[in-house]
Amino acid sequence: MSQAVKTETPKEPNGLATKANGTAVNGKLEALKRPRHVSGGVEEIIDPFCNPEKPQRISFHDVTSAAFLIRGGVERTPCPKSTSSELYGMELYLKKDFLQYTGSFKERGARYALLSLTEEQKRTGVISASLGNHAQALCYHGWKLNIPVTVVMPKAAPIMKVQRCRNYKARVIVEGNDMGEAKSLAMRMSREEGLLYVNGYDHPHIMAGQGTIGLEILEQVPEPDAVVVPVGGGGLIAGIATAVKALSPKTKIIGVESEKCASFTRAMENDGPIHTPIKNTLADGLAVPKVGYNAYATAMPLIDRMVVVKEEWIAVAILRLVEEEKCVVEGAGGAGLAAILAGHLNELKGKKVVVLLCGGNIDTTVFGRCLERGLAAVGRLVKFNVEVSDRPGGINDLCALLVRVGVSIKDIMHERAWLRDIYTVEVKVVCETVDWSHSLELKNELKKFYSKVQFSDVPLALTNDCDP
Repeated sequence: MSQAVKTETPKEPNGLATKANGTAVNGKLEALKRPRHVSGGVEEIIDPFCNPEKPQRISFHDVTSAAFLIRGGVERTPCPKSTSSELYGMELYLKKDFLQYTGSFKERGARYALLSLTEEQKRTGVISASLGNHAQALCYHGWKLNIPVTVVMPKAAPIMKVQRCRNYKARVIVEGNDMGEAKSLAMRMSREEGLLYVNGYDHPHIMAGQGTIGLEILEQVPEPDAVVVPVGGGGLIAGIATAVKALSPKTKIIGVESEKCASFTRAMENDGPIHTPIKNTLADGLAVPKVGYNAYATAMPLIDRMVVVKEEWIAVAILRLVEEEKCVVEGAGGAGLAAILAGHLNELKGKKVVVLLCGGNIDTTVFGRCLERGLAAVGRLVKFNVEVSDRPGGINDLCALLVRVGVSIKDIMHERAWLRDIYTVEVKVVCETVDWSHSLELKNELKKFYSKVQFSDVPLALTNDCDP
């Protein structure tokens, strides 16, 4: 796998003009978007490096070759012991690969794939489809290595990530309603322009590059009992498992997916990759509808367990990492810790465990929502409805009670129109408390003074149900 990859596609000039938003405007791209098959459907082009009939498994040698080539070109990220190890009941270490320059582990595979090109391919360039992290990594290292990069990003891609790719001097095309449409266009452009398509999770060089994380983990934390890895398309866990199992066979490899995009779990049930409907998820970096064929073939014999977690636990993990570790991660980056918080990995209590924090590219507004959802899930953000007197001073008395209890009001509104008693008003309050016991104290105080009180349900993190 370490040798240069050759393509057999013809070289053609691209001649693509783009609008300010990155959307190509000339007739050639429009023709590429139109159906081309005689049946009238869109012609599907198979990536020669991701052939379902002939999946390629990477080896330990591929990972070590990648480690040698990318050395000095990517960060060797720290893997310190968690400040909250005692709280979790295990010797917990956090591999902080979100500290890479572009904010995710994707740089490792991207750089190795680019360095493995032939000289002709380096002059011609590469193309890929991505929502963000892979695109940023490929564009950044293409810029540094002076290799032309084209990325096709769906219209749903965050504007900030699109702009960052442009800042790295790449050709950015914003087309397609989802990743499937963006990839189809990129594959057709690859054929028409003679560009090598680099799959963000299933290309053998990408997987080998990601596997260098496993080598670093074993250098930093010798003989861990388990390594917990977030799973999307499968390339990351395939690479890490290849490296770790070769050097530390007793170490368990545990994958974690969100319940909204459990494509690897479905692949295991199906005995092979299968299309999985994807719902909106906090872990958008894991939202891959079908795992890679190469990744599945490589990882499946090496994975000890797959875990599926609820979205609320991912939000709690993001909150915990901010408050306790001072780490800002995206949903995918918090998935590993989420599995521990949800109680899915209680068999690892008292053992040495490494959790990979794989990415930190989270949108600012999404980050705010995640923190609020995390606070609600642990009972620190509560809401209640209470009917108070509509006479002067009624709401003031309620606020005075909240001050006495020591809670912080985040939002408050009142409603008159739909109440039977014209001398009362329903007040809806969202407030922040110290913890759930403090919330219960608030609830008891409200019931002492008001007859009609509706309070939040018991939060998810305090229930006994850990199953998704």
